[in-house]
Amino acid sequence: MDKTDVELLKLVQDGIPLIHSPFKGLASELGISEQELVERLRNLQKAGKIRRFAASIGHRAIGITANAMCVWNVPDERIEEVGAIMAEFPEVTHCYERPRYPDWPYNLFTMVHSYTSGDCEKVAVRISKATGIKDYTLFFSEREFKKTGVRL
Repeated sequence: MDKTDVELLKLVQDGIPLIHSPFKGLASELGISEQELVERLRNLQKAGKIRRFAASIGHRAIGITANAMCVWNVPDERIEEVGAIMAEFPEVTHCYERPRYPDWPYNLFTMVHSYTSGDCEKVAVRISKATGIKDYTLFFSEREFKKTGVRL
């Protein structure tokens, strides 16, 4: 990485502007062409300096403030089938298999986002009906901690 790469990463680490040509202004700031900026980003990604470059929606900013971790007790022989069904729900952003413990029977976790806690509960009921899994519990988020990547 050279000095320009470091400055580029500093410019994009908190997001890019939501405009028609977001890289044009950034390139101008760095004194390089828009094409060179895009190529540098590609090279940084190929070299593993940038793990991913993607859009992220601030769900709270658009009113999606209810978040529930739904934990499910799924028969082990149905985990793949049920996980695939659950992951297809648009309100589910994460779907993970986790180990069971003697005092914790739940082995499938889904994160559900919606506008109200009641809406999250309704999603869980729909998921339960679609999968036939009736043993589940919801845990609602109380507060969100800011998520950020590595900073330069």
